Amino acid sequence: METLEKKKTEITFRNVTYQDIKSIVNIKKKDNSKKFDKWFFHKYEITEDEDFYLNKLIKNNKLYLQSFNEEQLKACFILPVLYKVDFIFGDIRDWYEYSISAKINNVTLKCKPDFMLAKGDELPEQPYFFIQEFKPHSRPANAKDQLLAEMLVAMKINNKDKIQGCYIIGQHWFFLILEKLENKSYEYFVHEGLNCLKINELKQIFVNLQAVKVLFCKD
Repeated sequence: METLEKKKTEITFRNVTYQDIKSIVNIKKKDNSKKFDKWFFHKYEITEDEDFYLNKLIKNNKLYLQSFNEEQLKACFILPVLYKVDFIFGDIRDWYEYSISAKINNVTLKCKPDFMLAKGDELPEQPYFFIQEFKPHSRPANAKDQLLAEMLVAMKINNKDKIQGCYIIGQHWFFLILEKLENKSYEYFVHEGLNCLKINELKQIFVNLQAVKVLFCKD
């Protein structure tokens, strides 16, 4: 009986499903590509060094990326992109697998996001952006659901009504926006996806990540 009750009041990101999320909040997926305009059209000039770096990253991984397991994908491609973006600025930095949690409508959502950009010194205190999950081609829905759960927690912690994130399945990066409406329901928008093995799309991914530092890391 205690185990059954715990399942109703506490859910980890790793086990969360879309049905779990819908049981906690009123949420709907919406289609509106214009929601991404400010983000995707952010002005950032890729340098010659960055251009060379991104092209080499594709060259070194193109033949094998689709067969990578999660750790190989993370080590060989995802982390090199994130390090090149350089998410350490001011009192904000990148955090990997640090715990966050919040109680939303009497249900506690908790776990360790793969990546979050957050304010803090020895522990993350105020999260602004998430990337989830460094997965190959398995369980794509689960990566999206984990990301949504993390973003709901961040909105609760920050007392904000909008947050951005991204989930990765193999070579495809999907950027996502979650908004809380005045009636306390939620809407989310998922971009059609970018293929990181195509140089123009990898450059767009890189620009989008640079834009996060400028556009979304605000109290």
